[in-house]
Amino acid sequence: MPPTVAVIGGGISGLAACYYLARSPNPPKVLLLEASARLGGWLQSTRTAEGTVFEHGPRGIRPGGAVGADTLHMVSQLGLEGDILPVPGDHLASRNRFLYTGGALHKLPSGLGGLLRPVPPFSRALIWSGLQDLLAPAGTEPDESVHSFAQRRFGREVADVAVDSLCRGVFAGDCRALSVRCCFPALFQAERRRRSVLLGLALGSGERRGRGRDAGARRCRWHGRGAQRSCRRPQGSSAGPNARVSFPVPPPPMFSFPQLTLPDGTVTADHVVSALPAAALAEVLPAEAEQLAQELRHIPAVPVAVVNLQYQGVTLPVTGFGHLVPSSEDASLLGIVYDSVAFPQHNGTAATSVRLTVMLGGAWFQQSFGDPALVAPGLLLQRAQAAVREQLGLESAPTRSIIRVQQACIPQYTLGHWRRTERIKHFLAEQQLPLSLIGASYAGVSVNDCIASAKAAVGQLLGGLP
Repeated sequence: MPPTVAVIGGGISGLAACYYLARSPNPPKVLLLEASARLGGWLQSTRTAEGTVFEHGPRGIRPGGAVGADTLHMVSQLGLEGDILPVPGDHLASRNRFLYTGGALHKLPSGLGGLLRPVPPFSRALIWSGLQDLLAPAGTEPDESVHSFAQRRFGREVADVAVDSLCRGVFAGDCRALSVRCCFPALFQAERRRRSVLLGLALGSGERRGRGRDAGARRCRWHGRGAQRSCRRPQGSSAGPNARVSFPVPPPPMFSFPQLTLPDGTVTADHVVSALPAAALAEVLPAEAEQLAQELRHIPAVPVAVVNLQYQGVTLPVTGFGHLVPSSEDASLLGIVYDSVAFPQHNGTAATSVRLTVMLGGAWFQQSFGDPALVAPGLLLQRAQAAVREQLGLESAPTRSIIRVQQACIPQYTLGHWRRTERIKHFLAEQQLPLSLIGASYAGVSVNDCIASAKAAVGQLLGGLP
């Protein structure tokens, strides 16, 4: 009889783990446990009767590199290729990205001209920042904040404006608190290898790099219908690799290795793959794993308010993917995505509408809006409309709006995160616990990162993958 592997959490990480487990040469019995009534985790979307799609979570995957290729291969194997919308590298949404600072929109510099002459919002040509990186000595600390790293390598202006905005867009976090070693490991390792970030990136590590399956597509969109279709699976705890059990999370402890306590009884599993957020896992571990629980509780996550807006009869002042806002300009507003530019296919019958997603809060949510569990949706809508009016010049009221507060949705890799994850790995190995940890809490917050963590954990558990 094959061993039983319980996968806890039916977000993208948990679903990817089930995929790799089910496709191993000798697949174990897989039991997927999910607390909510739906699968997909933060992959959420709303489709209106007119066919318009509004995304409330991650909206894109980058197909480049080995992890991107793995993601696209998984999508292909699942028959979901029709649910991927490619955005070629020469598309305006790929080429044009903006910052809003100093009360105006500024296109991020690109090409040789953007390096050789000052381009707002930067006061000097970026080539000087590149020269600073080439001449500056390598850092010696085992970790450093993203802001400190960027300032040391490229200058204060790049750190305050570009890197600050980037961290808000990717992590909804404060670059002064985030770890460069964990948030941007490629930059950290490039400096360590070649003394210069630019040289390190240009020369690489000497290892063969994975090839993307579509070199022409710099960025892809994961169509919301794909997540919905992947949820149609047999129900029940013994249906095999595609089994799914929905249950309300019981009071801790949920674990008592090798048993899992469910509302209607217990389940025995030979191994558990946890795709829960770190803080959620900490609350369901048994007393003998309290040391692990303490480490998990120290991996924070921030909330983000996602406000989807649809306008009719208006035109955007610029064309591109969207714009980010540095914290010095407006801490409460992370940025605005121009959804209808990149993916007009999701406009539905309202073909000429303008769809926007306004991102609010993140690490600044509490100071800007108060308790995310209690904030009034009307306040968030008002703030989002004001941002669109002030920054994009759209004066009319939106014809449709959807407000979602995604609580604790993006983990924050603060200084010392790498040491914490090393201690977690050491504890699991030392105690020989039949437990694997996957998901965004540990080694990357993107969709690709989550899938890669699932693949690595399953490969380690099964002694390799085909």
